[in-house]
Amino acid sequence: MEFLGHLGDVFSDFHDPKKRIFVGYLLAAILIALLWLVAVRRCSFRDALQKVFDRSILWSASARADYKIFVINRIFTLFISPLLLSQLAIATAVYYLLLDLPVLHRELFSDAPVALVTVLFTVTIFLMDDLTKYVLHRMMHRWPLLWAIHKVHHSAETMTPVTVYRVHPLEGVLYAFRTAFVQGSVMASFLFLFGPSVDLVTVLGVSVFSFVFHVAGSNLRHSHISIRYWPWLEHLLISPAQHQIHHSSAKRHYDKNFGVAFALWDWLFGSLHLSEPDTELTFGLSQTEAHASDIRNIYLRPFADMYAVIRRRLPRRRPRATAAVKSQR
Repeated sequence: MEFLGHLGDVFSDFHDPKKRIFVGYLLAAILIALLWLVAVRRCSFRDALQKVFDRSILWSASARADYKIFVINRIFTLFISPLLLSQLAIATAVYYLLLDLPVLHRELFSDAPVALVTVLFTVTIFLMDDLTKYVLHRMMHRWPLLWAIHKVHHSAETMTPVTVYRVHPLEGVLYAFRTAFVQGSVMASFLFLFGPSVDLVTVLGVSVFSFVFHVAGSNLRHSHISIRYWPWLEHLLISPAQHQIHHSSAKRHYDKNFGVAFALWDWLFGSLHLSEPDTELTFGLSQTEAHASDIRNIYLRPFADMYAVIRRRLPRRRPRATAAVKSQR
């Protein structure tokens, strides 16, 4: 029975509204995809169903590797999570740091309306969460040591909603630290300035913005359904087609569209690329960089690549003096 309990924990993300692959969000994505294909792409309902549930995509070698990685990473997370620095620890440290600042005092805005504080906190934490995801994601592409880890995600040659879990455990640890730092810091700052009235606007226990983001088709970003937005909207929000461009193997698409929810960050920092109508994209990396379905390669190759990066950065030792030079001494 204990084994079955742990097995349930491995697949708990499917019934947790805080996770992207919550079954409700998956169903919403399927519905949006079908509506898009029928109403916009003018497919018959039967053809739309066949496209959404295309077995060559959902059961490709790359997709099967995604499913294995999902299980392995979930097991890893169950063991490593208790060892990571917690959000509460960071919040406590930031709170006491603010206490030492002479320019601020506790509950400076404690008389602010509770509804205003709740909305402000909900907006702030979502914006900061999305901005820091953009920054870390961009660093993953720009810094060779981090790219050695992150290219595991880009090795997928076909994409399904589970591809979001195709990450090396080291990347998972980095993102866990990011989440704890951002949410802990924002929470501590609001508690310090506004007092204990701080709360989130939630739906099913999830921030309303995260809920809307997932219901609106976040799972289609890792899929073969290329849904585009109007150009003006793609300057503000990342469409599924834009994230698929981010995964494209075409050189013109390299280092574009790092954003998760907002395209605004890409627009501000020069990495925005609008979707391209009727463009067939290919995904994945060259076999010399990473393998799409070899699990051992996916987990072990990053360590070898990081070692190679570090070796290139280390100063080279001077060659020993030759025997002829030594004889002249």
